[in-house]
Amino acid sequence: MRRIGTWVALGGLLLSAACGGGSAATPTTATKPLAVGFVAEPANLDFTATEGAAIPQALLVNVYEGLVKLDQDGKIQPLLAEKWEVSPDNKTYTFTLRKGVTFTNGAPFTADDVVFSVDRVKSDWKLKIKTQMDVVDKVEKKDESTAVVTLKQPSNGWLYSMATRLGAMFSRTGVADLANKPVGTGPYQLGSWKRGDSIQLTANEKYWGTKPQVPQITLKYFKDATAMNNALLTGGIDIISAVQAPESLAQFADTNRFQVVEGTTNGEVVLSMNNSRPPFNDKKVRQAVRHAIDHRALLDTAWAGRGQLIGSMVAPTDPWYEDRTGDYPYDVAKAKELLGGKTHNVKMRIPNLPYAVAAAQVVKSQLAQVGITAEIDPLEFPARWLDLVFKQGDYDLSIINHVEPRDMGIFADESYYFRYDNPEFGKLLASADSGTEQEQAADLKAAAKLLSEDAAADWLFLFPNLIVAKKDITGGLPKNGISEAFDFTALTKR
Repeated sequence: MRRIGTWVALGGLLLSAACGGGSAATPTTATKPLAVGFVAEPANLDFTATEGAAIPQALLVNVYEGLVKLDQDGKIQPLLAEKWEVSPDNKTYTFTLRKGVTFTNGAPFTADDVVFSVDRVKSDWKLKIKTQMDVVDKVEKKDESTAVVTLKQPSNGWLYSMATRLGAMFSRTGVADLANKPVGTGPYQLGSWKRGDSIQLTANEKYWGTKPQVPQITLKYFKDATAMNNALLTGGIDIISAVQAPESLAQFADTNRFQVVEGTTNGEVVLSMNNSRPPFNDKKVRQAVRHAIDHRALLDTAWAGRGQLIGSMVAPTDPWYEDRTGDYPYDVAKAKELLGGKTHNVKMRIPNLPYAVAAAQVVKSQLAQVGITAEIDPLEFPARWLDLVFKQGDYDLSIINHVEPRDMGIFADESYYFRYDNPEFGKLLASADSGTEQEQAADLKAAAKLLSEDAAADWLFLFPNLIVAKKDITGGLPKNGISEAFDFTALTKR
């Protein structure tokens, strides 16, 4: 899913800090291999051409690195760029690159690769998010270890976008088969991939930074939450990356065997409405849906009360967050009034993922009370859902967790699967991206309010970061799921 219009105001600052292992390849004492459980397997390994979060979840930061990355607080930190300087007019970024960095195919990482990677987003990427690079006027090599990016106009969001998959650095000689053979500079490289079962990552012995302490990570994919839970209980895996059945946490109550990490994410679980076709091309019907949903009851029933009600497409960790849960209070009578006595039959096409299946049952029941009959159509994820819903827009309702950071701007593209079209919303985003820090926050709050008032979608809840691991995992478990990546680099196991 896309992320358009992400914003961070930096001003004309020189930024420099230690990052992701430092500048020297410092060996560490390797621990035993470990296995991590997931439910959504990548369709392929090319996140430049394939939508969805499963690919960057596995590869970003671990195999592919960018000039910058996000830390656990969502702040931008150096990675392949050891520092950068922003011109006084906020249009030119001069990156000083780390020396001694090589790709896993043996090629050195230089400013030429920065030029290649940034230009390639425009020329070769297939995803809609590539438009975030439209603000780039040119990218140039100053010398082997210095790259200069000039923007067409100041952008609060561009550098933040560079901390996402858009900023991944590619080898000029390593893009021939990205779907099967990723080539990056990260601490891990692809070991093997058993489709339908697992992906194995092995430590990159030539990594420029601190070597990962775990020499081999197996990403094990499961069809359902019960199978994944059983795998942890029986020792088949070491970590559940994201709990898919929160009511099952009681199974892991033995603190001598297990540990539970609970934090927050950027993941808005969205009840999507197709704004372009009946009945949801009618604003009153969309508003009726929002009044018909008892969000607290849904969260308690579908996700055991874990998570947070938000009421908008903004995560509470963003500076412009406002609690909009009061915009459409649960009100069956009001919903029926907005529907004007009419009834509707709609198709709710959802991914066959546990949170979507559980939430859909509650939504179906609550909508039925106001005269909207929803037929649930579970689709294989990612392939079928991405094809029918995301690409073709052939749906009435859907439920999906939009995990990307600062992704409110996805509503600015009328061809995106919401099919939402309000020029005023786009104007607010554009103003926010080019304005001062104060103007940015004000514009984004106004944009979130407009989305809510238009009932462009309904926001069921903010997905929690719930991880369960064996007790012998002694470090590196991320409390907050801030970026698309599941960062394995700091994991340690006794």
